[in-house]
Amino acid sequence: MQNQTLYLIQSNYNHTKATLDKLESIFAPSDAVLLMGDTVLFSQHPFLDHPETVYILENDAEILVGELPSHFKTINYSAFADLILQFTRCVSLK
Repeated sequence: MQNQTLYLIQSNYNHTKATLDKLESIFAPSDAVLLMGDTVLFSQHPFLDHPETVYILENDAEILVGELPSHFKTINYSAFADLILQFTRCVSLK
């Protein structure tokens, strides 16, 4: 089993840039990111070009105006529960 981490990014809007900058320094290629709440508004942050897949909850994606990049995947709450089970660790960054 790989040592994979799912990072749940749920910081408020004012702290999201700093949170993503911090995540960039600890992120490994086998890790994944889930943007939650206001953090979806940072979908164009340069760091988010690097993860193979970035997940966004369907309900949170509704606040976006433009198209998501092709490596972003919207998921529902059931898929979110399944996603968590695929990783060794889940870390919430606020």
